[in-house]
Amino acid sequence: MINIRPISDLRNRFSEIEHLVLSQEEPVFLTKNGYGSMVVMSLEQYAALTDPIEQKLDEADHAAEASPIRYTADEVFQRVKGRIHERDKV
Repeated sequence: MINIRPISDLRNRFSEIEHLVLSQEEPVFLTKNGYGSMVVMSLEQYAALTDPIEQKLDEADHAAEASPIRYTADEVFQRVKGRIHERDKV
């Protein structure tokens, strides 16, 4: 269940929010003036979201170091546009 709280609860009920985040292993969404403001989550939840991305970026860095081929931004965009154009013709 999504847990939405006013941002004032972060100041007034920090311990309660901390307990919710850690015990339910779910983020708490905070609102300010009725609009979404921020999300509070545990370090474990954050790591679960970001670790796979960090791993893929590290793999891409290693692959780039191993490859002698380098492309300019213009070359990359031309290749992407060409592939999109080819796909649209099919």
